[in-house]
Amino acid sequence: MATTKHTIVVLVEDRPGVLNRVVSLFRRRGFNIESLAVGHSETPGLSRMIIVVDGATTAVEQVRKQLDKLIEVVKVTDISEDNLVARELALIKVESGPSTRSEIMQITDIFRANILDVASDSIVIEVTGDDDKVGSLIELLRGFGIIELARTGRIAMTRGTIGPLLKQGISKQRKSNGQRVADSR
Repeated sequence: MATTKHTIVVLVEDRPGVLNRVVSLFRRRGFNIESLAVGHSETPGLSRMIIVVDGATTAVEQVRKQLDKLIEVVKVTDISEDNLVARELALIKVESGPSTRSEIMQITDIFRANILDVASDSIVIEVTGDDDKVGSLIELLRGFGIIELARTGRIAMTRGTIGPLLKQGISKQRKSNGQRVADSR
């Protein structure tokens, strides 16, 4: 069975322990999470998780269904097949002396990256783009000596005015006691 990268968007209640429960479902199924980004969403009290995993479509679909059963999970969508915009941010600290600084700056310009800090022996570069762009810049800079590297992982959303989390409305609403009720939309 062929495996592919899946980008899964999970809208969750902003409560302690939710991240652990979501990640545990992937762990129990033997998935390695390639990237995970979590932040506030456009709705107060809800956070958006963007999880990238490599796996068979049927197995990822099973995990998606199990995620949907968690009380704190409001909506789960696999946007892998959708027309989406995806970006990643990386900070790269590279060894740089007077003899290599201009070459590193030229490479940075080609990738439309930004230089955030220059010290006597290093440069910190910020690059934003798709996985391939970020990976290509990192590979070019390896020859100069990467001192430190921090990557955010993929963040993504679908193109157009209606995102996958809102296409059919939020599928679960909460009563005041936390129980799920059907969406009336």
